[in-house]
Order: sequence, then structure tokens, then C-alpha cells
Amino acid sequence: MLADLAMRDGHPVVAFDCFGDLDLQRSATRVVAPPGAGLTALVDAVAAAPAGGVVYGASFENHPALVARLAEGRTLLGNTPRTLRAVRDPARLGAALRDAGLAYPRTRATPPAERSRRWLRKPLRGGGGSRVHDWRGGSLPAGSILQERIDGVACSAAAVGDGADAVVLGLTEQLIGQRVFGVRGYRWCGNLVPPRLPAAERGALLGQARAICSHLAAAFALRGLFGVDLVWDGDRAWTVEVNPRPTASLEAIEDAYGVGAFVAHVRAFAGELPPIADGLSGAAGKAVLFATEDVVIGDSVRWLDRGVRDVPHPGERIAAGRPICTVVATATTPEGALAGLEEQAAQVRAELEPRVEVAACGHSG
Repeated sequence: MLADLAMRDGHPVVAFDCFGDLDLQRSATRVVAPPGAGLTALVDAVAAAPAGGVVYGASFENHPALVARLAEGRTLLGNTPRTLRAVRDPARLGAALRDAGLAYPRTRATPPAERSRRWLRKPLRGGGGSRVHDWRGGSLPAGSILQERIDGVACSAAAVGDGADAVVLGLTEQLIGQRVFGVRGYRWCGNLVPPRLPAAERGALLGQARAICSHLAAAFALRGLFGVDLVWDGDRAWTVEVNPRPTASLEAIEDAYGVGAFVAHVRAFAGELPPIADGLSGAAGKAVLFATEDVVIGDSVRWLDRGVRDVPHPGERIAAGRPICTVVATATTPEGALAGLEEQAAQVRAELEPRVEVAACGHSG
């Protein structure tokens, strides 16, 4: 998605990617996908490439040391390691929000003495709702925190900051634990734009999101694209987490709001913020389809013609619980967009082949 947004705005792109999907190979100027690549391998590959501007995506916010390596000898179009450490610290984030009168759930690093509240156990270095569970007592694993569970609609704001202020590009409703897309619990699997809320509540949420994003940009010197995960309880927007890099919702934001996300990202580093978006031009959605069993990919080339994204290679084996691809949809309403996503997901899943392992120890005859 990030490469597509950059190419759409006229930038030549060399993409360093863990998967090297079919659609990325068709769109980027060059794709580098080191075998068995993790984040460290990607950074090693970047270090061996000619210098230029570099933009990082998901998971790097949890690895500021790797971001520091990315920035060596290059123009970093992203938040600095210092900013990442600060804004991803729940204690510092909570203090900054509460000092401004903004809502942040109770968050703690040790189990509480009383059990009158409902708590979620979350990893400090997490993302996408992975390893988030209801806490029912007991000790906390290392690297985990407890955060009070807030009832409401899971939403997010996509914004762009210049280090002193921010502009909200759009709001989304997060798709969480949707079994039709192969996930359960608190696992993220997509976004709908706009959120399925009454118009008055949507307006109130937007106003609060603008205040939250502007305050966070100034408090933590956030620059470029970033996202804020929120829970809307019908009256207040509770900040749950900040993702200080381009977020996965941006392609749906662009489709529904008609904004240029990547150009806004680049210009923010020159101190220029875009005008506030006029309003919606429709509804849009995206959903990541996860494998519910081990599968083998068949003729995925035809998926490209249907607009499927993050398309794996024919014959690729995908284990249960891993992402298969991304489907996208536009409609006049978010309900219509969700229906389109579900229809596409069902079509892709019907074309998957279960992986069968055959073991033999001799010949018969």
C-alpha cells in the first residue's frame, strides 16, 4: 500500500518488503525481498542500497534502533527514534493526554489489587491487536501491560503532522475480530471509512480527533503521517495507542476523502500541512484475509484483475493464522463497503486449496 501511494504521487519507489507480492512487483520500480526477511534483514538490504529518502511502515515503530540504522546517510521521512520511544511509552502518552484533559484508559505495568474493572493484557511492542487478551488475573508476562477496557466503537484517525500541529485526513472504523476475515478476539483485520455512526456522533468524534492529533503532534514532535487508535463511547474519544508512521487505513482514506496521503507526508517534512479535508466523497473499506487453515495458493494472478492487493505467488504455502491478501471496496455507505469486502473475501477463500502433507516410507505393489 505504501509503495502504491508513493507511485500514485509520481515518486519512483524501491520497495524493501518481507513478501515481494505480485502486485508490488508490478507497481514498484524495484522490489527487494531478502529470503526469510525480517525487519533486520530489510534494514541490512537498505544499508547496501544507494542513499536516498526512506519511509518506513508497520512494526518499525517498535524498533527505534533499526530506524536509527535506516536513517544513516539518508533523508528520514519518518519520525525519529527519540519520538518513537516517547510516544510508544504508555506512561508518557497517558500523562500528555490527561494533562490536556483528553481521555486515556487506566494503564498499568503491575496487576491491580482490586478487580472491579475490566482489563486487557497487551504487549508493549505490539500491533494489530496481536497478543491482546482479556486479563482474568495472575502475573503479567515480561513486556506486557494492563489497560482498562473501554466499551464502544473501535475507530482510528489518520493524520499528518509537522512537529507542532496536525491535520486529520480522515476517520475510520476498525474491523476487529471479524471471523468472516479469519480472525477472532481483538485482532485487527481492516477499516471502514467512514465509521458506522450517526452523523452527529461522527461530527463529535471528528472534532475530538482533531484536538487529540494536534495535541499529540505538538507534545511529541510528530511529523509526517501517523495514526491514533481510538474507542468512541458515544460521548468521548479515548486514545488507546499511537502509531507514529503511515497506517494501513490510508488507501481507504484516499478513496473516501479524495486526499493525497503520500504527498501530504512528504510536504509535512518541509513544514507544510494540507488544508482540512472538505468531506467525504463516498465510503470505502479494506480487509486483510487471514488463513484459517494451512493453504496453498493456486492461480493468484487472476486476483490482480479483480483488484485484490498484497497478492501472494502461485504455489505459495500460507500457514493458519497468517495473512493471505487484502481486499478493497468502495460504495455509497460503509455498510455497502463492508458487504463488498465480505463478498470478495468469500470468493478468494473459495479458491484456496487446503495444504495436504503426504508421508511415505516405501513402495507398495
